[in-house]
Formats: sequence, C-alpha cells, structure tokens
Amino acid sequence: MARIVVVGAGVGGLATAARLAATGHEVTVFERADTVGGKLGRHVHDTSAGPFHFDTGPSLLTLPEVFADLFEATGAKLDEYLDLVPLEPIVRHVFPDGSTLDSCADPTEFAARIGAAFGDRAAADWQQLWRRAARVWAASSRDVLRRPIDSPRDLAALAWRLGDLAAIAPGRTLRGLSRRHLTDPRLRMLLDRYATYTGADPRRAPAALVAVPYAELTYGGWYLRGGLGTLADALLSRCLDLGVVVQTGTAVTRIDAAGGRVHGVRLDGVAKPVPADVVVANCDALTLYRDLLPSPRRLAGLTDRSLAGFVLLLGVTGSSGLAHHNVFFPGDHDAEFDAVFGDPGRGVRARPAPDPTVFVTVSDDPLVRPDGHEAWFVLVNAARQGTSTGAVDWRRPGLAEAYADRVLEVLAARGVDVRDRLLFREIRTPADLDASTGAPGGAIYGTAGGLLRPANRGPVHGLWLVGGSSHPGGGLPMVTLSAQIVATDIGAAA
Repeated sequence: MARIVVVGAGVGGLATAARLAATGHEVTVFERADTVGGKLGRHVHDTSAGPFHFDTGPSLLTLPEVFADLFEATGAKLDEYLDLVPLEPIVRHVFPDGSTLDSCADPTEFAARIGAAFGDRAAADWQQLWRRAARVWAASSRDVLRRPIDSPRDLAALAWRLGDLAAIAPGRTLRGLSRRHLTDPRLRMLLDRYATYTGADPRRAPAALVAVPYAELTYGGWYLRGGLGTLADALLSRCLDLGVVVQTGTAVTRIDAAGGRVHGVRLDGVAKPVPADVVVANCDALTLYRDLLPSPRRLAGLTDRSLAGFVLLLGVTGSSGLAHHNVFFPGDHDAEFDAVFGDPGRGVRARPAPDPTVFVTVSDDPLVRPDGHEAWFVLVNAARQGTSTGAVDWRRPGLAEAYADRVLEVLAARGVDVRDRLLFREIRTPADLDASTGAPGGAIYGTAGGLLRPANRGPVHGLWLVGGSSHPGGGLPMVTLSAQIVATDIGAAA
C-alpha cells in the first residue's frame, strides 16, 4: 500500500483517487479551492424569485460508459449516484442564413436531417466523412485513448493499420479535411466548431479531431439532472466512502523531488512537508513544470495554449423556446478565429471577437431555476488572459462589461433578444477562470488540441499527471480516461 498525494480535486484527481483507494492505497487529496470539481464549476445566484443554479464549466456529458466503468471499478453503480438524461437534440445549430440543424445520436437520422435542411449532396458528403470518422475513432479509442503515450516515438510505434493512417491523415488539418469532404459551407462551419471543443484553431488542429463529433453523435449527449456539477459531488462521495482524505482550501506550493524521485509535497502555511511515495498532479501541466517542481522545467508544447472563454450567467424571465444546447454561428468564421488566436506571423493581435459564435445552454430542469424563469449559460470563445500577442488583458477597466453588452447585441441580431427580460447578469472572463482554478491564462483545455500532449508519467520517479492538459486531453470523458491510465500505471509500478 503506497502513500499517495493527489494535487487538485478536479474530475481527474477525484477519479484517480477513487480508483487508487479501491485497490488499497492510502490517498490524500489537496485542493486549493474551497470546493471540489475544478473546472467543473458551479454557481448559485439568489433572487427574490428563488435561486438560479449554473454549471460554469462543462454542460454536456458524452461517452457515459467511461463513467460507468469508473464507478464499477470502485465498487458502485453509476445510476446510484447520477441521473442521466439523454438530450434530443444534442445541439441546435443556427447558421448565418437563418437555417437550423439539430444534431442527434442516430447517424441515419442525422444524415436525413442534413438532407432535409441542406440537400441530398450535403447529406451524401456527411455520410462519406462519417465513414472516415468511424475509422479514426476506432483507431484512437483502441490505440491512444486508453494507454500511456509518453513521446512521439510511442505514437510511431503503435501498430497502426494502413487504413487507420489513411483516415487519420497525419499532417492534415481538420479544416483541410472539411474542405476535402464537405461542399456545404454550413457543414464546414459545424465541423470547425469541434476543434474549439478541444481548445484549438481548426485551421491548425489535426484532422484526427474528426473523432470528437463521431463520439458525440454516435454515443449521444447527456445532461445530469441537477446540473453537471453533480458529477463532482458523486466523485467526492465515492472517494470519501473509500477512505480518501480530501482537504479543500489547502494549496500545494511545491513537490519535493530531490534525487530524481518524489518524497512528498509542501503546503501553503504549513512548515512540515507531507510525505508521499507517489504524487499525482491534477493541475495544468504548465503549472506543474513551471511552479511546483524544485527545478522549473521546459517542455515542448506547453506554450501552445488552448483558447479560453468569456461567459455570461443570465437570469431570464419567461420561456425562450431554445433547445438545451444552442450554437449561433457568425457570418465570418475565420475572422472570429483570427480574433481569438491572433496570428503573430501576420502581425494580428488577439482581441475580443466582434462577431463571435455564441453558445447558449438553457437547462429545462426545475432543480436549477425558479418557476417561470430560465438560467442561461452563454459562452463565447475568447483569447486567454495576458498581454502577449495571442492574449487579451481582460482585467482592463470596462472591457468585460462592454463585451457583455456586445454579446447580447449579437444574440439579438440573431433573433434571440433577452435584454428586456434579464433579471440579472454575471460575467466570467478568462482572468476569472485563471484566478479560480489556477488555469494559466484561463486556458480551458490547457494545451491546444492534438494527438500528443504532456505525458501522464512525470519527469521524476513517482510523479504522474492527470487531467485535461495531459494525455489524452480535455473534456470530461478524456479526463476520466486519463485517471484510468494513471491509476493503472501506478498499480503496475507499485
């Protein structure tokens, strides 16, 4: 039985702690915030009409079997802790010309919807792309998502089938893939959107990310009754039942790693170090390598940061008639990406996108809003917090309020004007996410999307990385698979 310290109580940290405790290890989790969940955040806004509950992080759960596996591995059943509600549609897409497309988890039905909205040629194009996406998903789920990948050499050594390599198209971008297969600009816009779900620019993101829409639109999208934050509650409950010690409001300031192996961690305001045989870092890989190790280290790829998000939390009176998830696309998608990511090579600085894609979540759940009202989560892709060419200083006086006004204007121009029905609005910028979760710059996914992220095994013996900034990437199912990889690797090394 090893003494294990987990740094951070996000989904990855809690999932790893539960798996390790279930196999007999002594596990302690230290979390700098006062609550668990990390980027799976929650917020309550009290009003005279009643409380509004918001998920401030993920709003969609995909690949539910990943979570079922996690709970079964720790001696429980998923439905004992969580109430999963399938979404139909998964997402309603609203395009610049006013056309709409509702996605669903039935590939045949989705192709029929594409045909009805955009014509038979568009449907045939999508089905051709879908066959390719299926091959990419099969290869990545078999060879990449459930095993450690420590270096480019590990990727190259995998037993790729020739058909897999042809489908994955190393060196091709997601944008290039859409241009090859899709003739309708609205479908190209839809596919581009999935790169942003990994924090990346579709013009530079690898074509292999076509597996992301495949997973969502094949296995479905789900909501958790009471909000996605109930997943954090369930994981905390599972950890406590298994004997894990979870200390919130406790920041780890340093990992002791003299002589090439971990010895423990140091806590803010505590003189005596906490001994450990193993340390699992559920923090951004950049934070780990730059701030927590005794000798700061540089790792290729850590500076390729993902996009961030500008968020509005709205209390809205009345009913909007919107779907659970809604995406309102702009007229010029590339102008939005130029604004969000910048382009130092062309001298283009990042800035708040004047005409952004707007993502609106409206949960039809009486547990999260008073009767006669709706709780809106509004997300706009945004440059991370900072002063470099690829960042925006969101702390600049007046910027957040002015941009919030602009986002509401954009929604109104796209047919959804709620400005006269607002009970309240709250603003969350990338600077706020940085401060609340320790994510450098407020980058949602840490490093930008790609097949090769920081490895789960750290640079010193006994150190592992888990979470969205490390392999296999961001998003709730990937983070949970990251925990499975780490727990299995630790068990094999013990």
